[in-house]
Amino acid sequence: MTEARPRLLFVSPRFLFPADQGGKIRTTQILKGMKGGRFEIILASPEGNGDAREYAQELEQVCDQFIGWPQADPGSLHHITRLRHLLSPLPVSVVSDDATRGREVVEKALSNGVNLAVFDFLHAMVLAPDDWDCRSLMFTHNVEAEIFARHASVTRNPLKRAVWQQQYRKMQAYEHESLKRFDTVVAVSERDAATFRALEGVGQVEPIPTGVDLDFFAWRSPGNGDHIVFTGAMDWQANIDGIEFFMDEIWPSVVERRPGAHVTIVGRNPSPALVERARRRELPFTFTGFVDDIRKHVVDAAAYIIPLRVGGGTRIKAFEAMAMGIPVVSTGLGVEGLPITPDEHYLHGDTAADFANALVRLLEDGDLRQRLSQQARAYVEAHCSSQAVARRFEEICWQTLQGAESD
Repeated sequence: MTEARPRLLFVSPRFLFPADQGGKIRTTQILKGMKGGRFEIILASPEGNGDAREYAQELEQVCDQFIGWPQADPGSLHHITRLRHLLSPLPVSVVSDDATRGREVVEKALSNGVNLAVFDFLHAMVLAPDDWDCRSLMFTHNVEAEIFARHASVTRNPLKRAVWQQQYRKMQAYEHESLKRFDTVVAVSERDAATFRALEGVGQVEPIPTGVDLDFFAWRSPGNGDHIVFTGAMDWQANIDGIEFFMDEIWPSVVERRPGAHVTIVGRNPSPALVERARRRELPFTFTGFVDDIRKHVVDAAAYIIPLRVGGGTRIKAFEAMAMGIPVVSTGLGVEGLPITPDEHYLHGDTAADFANALVRLLEDGDLRQRLSQQARAYVEAHCSSQAVARRFEEICWQTLQGAESD
């Protein structure tokens, strides 16, 4: 008889499909790479408003069993009604993920012979019981408190700054207390891992590289025109801030020197205010909204921009662009945690002037575009395949489980 594989419960606060955000992409790639390996994988998450049935085939590729619970409809006034959580001792973004039915499902699953529990994102902790009897691992995608601190540092509105600072203090405490409950913490960069290791009482911390599907994101020569692209969920505040920064402070200098330049912003739920601002100023910006496949929208791009000023973790979008051969221009934060080199794998610019100069330089120099494109693709091929990252994650899970034998 074949010995039964250990049972791994993977708890996500989000339904993973469609995989239209960096965190979802990273998670689904890892689970897909682990499926059929050392563990029997039980995925627990909200059902995504009935999408679990629609994505049955995708679920089969990432888990052996899916258990879900109904996902509450936040309503059209969600962004207003969630402000009531400002009075909570927990951060607003955490309280918003709270689900009584989800906690019941997770607690029942944990009592049913689970060998290893993996919680995906810090926000999944609102679904956790007060205690559990198996080995456990937290998969972090960011240093969450750092994101709040960065929002506070860039906002110009005193009231908003005070709110971000309040949320930062709450998240800092919540993050620290939560991470102490786990046998292992997985971080998405060595930089994030070092931050967590410095926290008192946090156990083993292991970094994993950021992976990309090299077959799906195939390389092709970069475009020769003035087409600039950005991809990312446009209902995420860090992306909204980045595009506002690009539109208001970087774009005027770019279009002055490259009047034919135009921008495609690929991502779900673009802010109506942002779209209206571009329309009112008659900017050549196209907002696609949600798309099933970003590749056809970026295929002829000459440059890929990451003008981020806030955020955390690592940006999968950078490696996807590099894999496709689209030369990248980024702030330092946009490629934070990725061990890549300016002028070898991408062009760097933190100030509006430096970013604009780097972008114009790229648009004007075909040889530079080709060199960056080829060197970036070679780098991700050597270091960043999604299969290798999944194997590393599985090995960390296995080591965490085996730690029970040495306790």
